[in-house]
Amino acid sequence: MTGARRPTIMWMDLVWLALLAMLALLPPVAEIHKQLILLAFGIIQLSESWLLGRVPKRGAIYLVVLKIALATMLVDHTGEIPINSYYYPIYFLPAVTAAEFFGPWATLAWTALASAAYCSYLYPALQEFEITRDDYGRLAIRILFFFLAAMVVNRFVLESRRQTLRYQALAETLAEANRKLELAQAEARRSERLAALGQLSAGLAHEIRNPLGVIKGSAEMLTQKLGESNPLATELAGYISTETNRLSALVTRFLDFARPLHADLTPLDITAVLDRALNDVAQVWKGAPVTVEKNYQANLPLVPMDESLCEQAFVNIVQNAYDAMSPKGGSLRVNVEQARRDTRDSDGVEGVEIRFADSGPGIAPELREQIFNPFVTTKKTGVGLGLSIVSKIVDGHHGFIRIESGNHAAGEDGQGAGACFVMFFPTVNAAVPAGRAHLVIS
Repeated sequence: MTGARRPTIMWMDLVWLALLAMLALLPPVAEIHKQLILLAFGIIQLSESWLLGRVPKRGAIYLVVLKIALATMLVDHTGEIPINSYYYPIYFLPAVTAAEFFGPWATLAWTALASAAYCSYLYPALQEFEITRDDYGRLAIRILFFFLAAMVVNRFVLESRRQTLRYQALAETLAEANRKLELAQAEARRSERLAALGQLSAGLAHEIRNPLGVIKGSAEMLTQKLGESNPLATELAGYISTETNRLSALVTRFLDFARPLHADLTPLDITAVLDRALNDVAQVWKGAPVTVEKNYQANLPLVPMDESLCEQAFVNIVQNAYDAMSPKGGSLRVNVEQARRDTRDSDGVEGVEIRFADSGPGIAPELREQIFNPFVTTKKTGVGLGLSIVSKIVDGHHGFIRIESGNHAAGEDGQGAGACFVMFFPTVNAAVPAGRAHLVIS
């Protein structure tokens, strides 16, 4: 059975009732059984939606059976010889109902059952009258018209359903294309912002580095000249030198972000690189204890990647997770599995997906699109370049990185649901030949 659902009461149902009322006013008017049967037809017509809603699998079967039974009784009560009743077209109703709710073969079967119910009055007629060949011919014509009407309606219904399915598939395709277009536009906007900020950072860094060199050199000369003769001036010169070193390190980070990265891609076991990053962060961590839960899929394919750059990206993500949980500690879940994802370059790309889910406070939804932009950070200290560099590394490997809500439940101790960073690296890079290759990430 092909499913179909109609609204509770349609205007055509009212037309139905009007037509049944006209039949009730036609002879034989005084036949009470006829009027009750027509009333039953009207009640069934109004109850179709209710019945289909209550019994979705068998509702259509009950409707067709009831209409065949009522049609058979109506023919019996509207003619001295039921087979000659002028109300025989009432059998079109169960045939059309079957065509509306069922497929072609089921429609043929139900129409055959309705025809058999009508032909059942042939036996009592044979007991009293002689039926000629012409009479049989007229009976065959009536029955064939039952089948013709049923199949015409069924063909129209099936074509309407096919058209509806085509429109639904087209709407889903357009929605998916629109979603991908929005993602591509967001990626393009982010790339443009990164490029512009990278050029600005490079220019500022070069302009700042030269004065910093002069300041640092002057402070060191003051320290050498003054020695112990002026302790206060020596201490202040030391402060100048220390802060100059800090600013120089910051300028270096700006330049690292702005300059192209040179990647040597080699097929590697991504879990080995990930384990080193996890161990590096755990060894230097001095805050509250953090539990790391690893869930690595077995037999993962090798991923073409730059070992140093990807380890740097992993360390940055893991370090951010540790920092987010620093007040009270927590847990970090790391899942690695083979996956098929859509990237900027193509759809349905085979690769490896890594999910870092921490139990920290999480990241506000309004910051998730901007968190990978330079100078955007949720930390009290820091300049917000770490995730920008991570995004640059992952994009350079033709993968993607995004942030989702964490899968940790918020507890009574105030810990939030956390954040979940998702990284995807393709196992086959269309822009890079097989084996070892050199790639410039700008």
